[in-house]
Amino acid sequence: MTSSSSPSENARARTWFAVGKAGVLVRQDAAAFALPTREELASLGLSPEAALASGTLGDTDCFAVAVPEDLALPPGWSNLTIRSLMTAFDAPTFYAAGTAGHVLDWHTTSQFCGRCGTHTEAVASERCMKCPKCGLTQYPRIAPAVIVLVRRGDQALLARNGRFPVPFFSTLAGFTEIGETLEETIHREIYEEVGIRVRDTKYHGTQPWPFPHSLMVGFTAEWASGDIKVDGEEIAEARFFSAHDLPLIPPKISIARRLIDGWLEEMGVPSPPDRPR
Repeated sequence: MTSSSSPSENARARTWFAVGKAGVLVRQDAAAFALPTREELASLGLSPEAALASGTLGDTDCFAVAVPEDLALPPGWSNLTIRSLMTAFDAPTFYAAGTAGHVLDWHTTSQFCGRCGTHTEAVASERCMKCPKCGLTQYPRIAPAVIVLVRRGDQALLARNGRFPVPFFSTLAGFTEIGETLEETIHREIYEEVGIRVRDTKYHGTQPWPFPHSLMVGFTAEWASGDIKVDGEEIAEARFFSAHDLPLIPPKISIARRLIDGWLEEMGVPSPPDRPR
């Protein structure tokens, strides 16, 4: 779904995502988490009528509701970060929650025209905000980024980002700059982060990644030259690992893990299970 239709115009079953700076609002039932119903949103003082259409999940339509920072939550309710949703819910729900957060962020930051400052208006036929004065249109921002598994013989390069909330090792990644191809981004980012050169880049796949509004484009590459020298800012540690001696790696829901698992399958080594929830 890409239109901005309101919940009252839709007769299908709905899934509600209440999203704020603290994360996604959930209710805890025993050992599991549940998303709120329309009635529960209203009881918490939120307005389902002001929700934004954010896509679909299974056979339901999804709507995003903004949660104010000062909302007092009764017992049994809490906020989960988007990252926490990776393990608290299944993959489709994680992606749908990320889309809901993206839609709300776009709507909040597109209230005024970036060219003339006029208050914008929602376009009914598509997900777009338009200036009634100068006609400038504002669509949700999507930031392309590359993510690359670098191989050297039977080893793979994995790095630990010092900003990761969990100290795992992952593939290298970086955002594409203006005027740059994805391939140019690969060579620049890898050299900037770990000081090596690569060759033979091959496309793997893509994944929407809501941190905050990225499209991750996955590749593999072969080491060409150079010794590892981490930048010391974004990358805290990096080295080549064998398939039989892996550190803690990302969860299976991520494209980074898919790149790693593809390499492990080629090496004939089983993929390790995700860490416990």
